[in-house]
This record gives sequence, C-alpha cells and structure tokens, in this order.
Amino acid sequence: MRTVPLGNAGVEVSALCLGTMHFGSRTDKETSYCILDRYVEAGGSFLDTANNYAMWVPGYVGGESETFGWKEMVL
Repeated sequence: MRTVPLGNAGVEVSALCLGTMHFGSRTDKETSYCILDRYVEAGGSFLDTANNYAMWVPGYVGGESETFGWKEMVL
C-alpha cells in the first residue's frame, strides 16, 4: 500500500485510513478482527480510533483498541 507523510511528524502512514467507528458495536468483534487483519496484511498502518466512538455504545469508555496487541503500530 502506498504511504504518505503524516503532516510534519516525520513518519509515513498508509494512504488509506481505516475508520473503526462501528468496530465492536454494529460490527462484531470477530468480523472487526478479520477486517483489521486484512488491512494490516495489505500494508495498512493508519487507523481512525477517535475516542468519541465509544460514546455510542453504553458501557464503553474508549481505549479498548489499545489492548489488541498492535502497540508497534501506535505512535
């Protein structure tokens, strides 16, 4: 997958960002993992995990995605 600079941060990220708004809510956990796996296999490295997404689902506070084992991808 083509990469592009992330502003002036000095890092490159994939040109396509994967939005995760419905992961764990409308998109079940197993399907979410499959989508993430395919994205990473295709060279994806830029996830939109805005913390306000959790507010749509009662009982969630955000931060769950940081426990999935992709720490090396998180800046």
